Amino acid sequence: MSITLVDRPAGSSVKSLDIMFMAANAVGIVLYLVLASRGWRIPQEHGMVPVTGEPFVWVLAVPVLGVFLLADIVWGRLLLRDRESKRRLWWLGTAAGWVFAIGIDFSRH
Repeated sequence: MSITLVDRPAGSSVKSLDIMFMAANAVGIVLYLVLASRGWRIPQEHGMVPVTGEPFVWVLAVPVLGVFLLADIVWGRLLLRDRESKRRLWWLGTAAGWVFAIGIDFSRH
């Protein structure tokens, strides 16, 4: 007797919505870092140029961060409503990816 997709238990640890959010966040992290890199200080100019390109970061990269923050809040609310603790780990991993990307950005200014 074979198990089809219809017969599969509903308590799967990763759902297609989670995969979509994780993939979108991965693209968002890369996009944020690419846009934020325009304002990073050139290592050879460290100490010579007192102002970096921070206005570029505020205009280009921060809206990307805001959109994904809002989407991740919605995703987190959906996970809290669903009450599956295994799926929350994927959300926490995505949040850790964003914290890491923001850390990289802040270390370059």
